[in-house]
Amino acid sequence: MILHLVPLDDWLRDPDRPYAPASLAQEGFVHCSPDEATTLAVANAFYRDAVRPLMALLIDEAALDAELVFEAAAPAPPPGSPGATLFPHIYGRVNRSAVAGMMEVQWDEDGKAVGLALWS
Repeated sequence: MILHLVPLDDWLRDPDRPYAPASLAQEGFVHCSPDEATTLAVANAFYRDAVRPLMALLIDEAALDAELVFEAAAPAPPPGSPGATLFPHIYGRVNRSAVAGMMEVQWDEDGKAVGLALWS
């Protein structure tokens, strides 16, 4: 499984259509993370002010219709993730059937992402 961060409202906006965040139009791919620790580092670097709840989609790579490529972060990985981390990038819309579940980002009292909890 790979993970993609998204505010819950954005994920629910068009439930009958494949998911296409702004990064797909702007950069040509959907940003994902390879594991929970990297997902939390991304949340802390880029999503502290995001609308909440902030969700991590659990995406089954084998079920994707679009091309998936693991690439180095450019210009650098977020603080807290190893420099050699390869990030999964989905080059196309995410078919909703590839999303196996969601986890909610948990925040501490200082606004730091500290864990993921299963969403039911």
